[in-house]
Amino acid sequence: MTETAPTGPLAGLRVIELAGIGPVPHAGMLLADLGAQVVRVDRPAAGPPKIANDHDVTRRGKQSITLDLKDPRAREAVLQLVDGFDILLEGNRPGVTERLGLGPADCFARNPRLIYGRMTGWGQSGPLSAVAGHDINYISIAGALRGSGQADGTPQFPLNLLGDYGGGSLYLVVGVLAALQEAQRTGRGQVVDSAIVDGAAHLLGNFMGMRNSGMQSDVPQQSLLDGGAPFYRVYETSDGEFMSVGAIEPQFFQLLLRMLEVDFDPARQHDRSTWPALGETFAQRFRSRSRAEWTALFDGSDACVAPILSVAESLAHEHMRARGAIVPTASGGVQPGIAPRFSNHPDPRPGAVAARGADTERVLREHTRVCAAELADT
Repeated sequence: MTETAPTGPLAGLRVIELAGIGPVPHAGMLLADLGAQVVRVDRPAAGPPKIANDHDVTRRGKQSITLDLKDPRAREAVLQLVDGFDILLEGNRPGVTERLGLGPADCFARNPRLIYGRMTGWGQSGPLSAVAGHDINYISIAGALRGSGQADGTPQFPLNLLGDYGGGSLYLVVGVLAALQEAQRTGRGQVVDSAIVDGAAHLLGNFMGMRNSGMQSDVPQQSLLDGGAPFYRVYETSDGEFMSVGAIEPQFFQLLLRMLEVDFDPARQHDRSTWPALGETFAQRFRSRSRAEWTALFDGSDACVAPILSVAESLAHEHMRARGAIVPTASGGVQPGIAPRFSNHPDPRPGAVAARGADTERVLREHTRVCAAELADT
């Protein structure tokens, strides 16, 4: 039997998560991490999961019930959960939950205060709303992918962090919590239409401002924060590893020059005509030593230089250990710690990973009038 997170600022909040991939499970994990009771409605097993359940950390801190939502009895069980819950999260294509009888109108008829969080790539409306897609497609259309990569090469995408999770799940969580605040004042719930294209475009706000002022180019590696500036770039070391450099402020840039022993007029830091030659000088310096040597040299300095680590290496890093930012799982893997932190909850700990269907009987018994035995064949 799985347990929900015992404490946190969202303790007492009840959330239904209709099982999906990507952003919705991550949003549910974040809410569970912060103390909410999250009941994940899993589909009946249909082949092996993409990630073994005991390794899928997005299931942590949740309760799992297994229901076939095409079965009217299972649908009624979810609607009875809706009666007493605060938020429902779903990540299906527009119209799918309506066809299941679990759309917003169905749920609001049972609980008018419910917050109905809908997570899609394209949104609930627009010419592409019914079209399939994934993170890479959404950030492409939003303008977020073109600015990454080499100036004369292919754009490089940052896993699916920028779209699914940055523009997706985090905006979904902000949206449902904002709507919940309004519902507490007005007594009226609402639909939260969280689209990855919207969130990804919103994340570009600062860069759009820089573009408007002529500081940001649409061509990669021409601007301050896209690898164009030699003092905000990645450099290879002698052992084939990499260091990141982010010495934007003049005092940090001057320190970087001193520590790299580079003779350059710091007053010309933002003179773009100097960037190609300075970048090559920095590259030569970094290729002269190993990552470990550079790490030791810059450790504790304000030059804004850090080694580029793998997740396994990050787990062992003293700062990440001290923060508990990455921690081991019970099954021997790794997982993120709780974020953000709250002073009223000083010792946050990730909950256990929910086993598929482990909580079906208990959750149905406590929150519905549907007997789990009646659904045994679902």
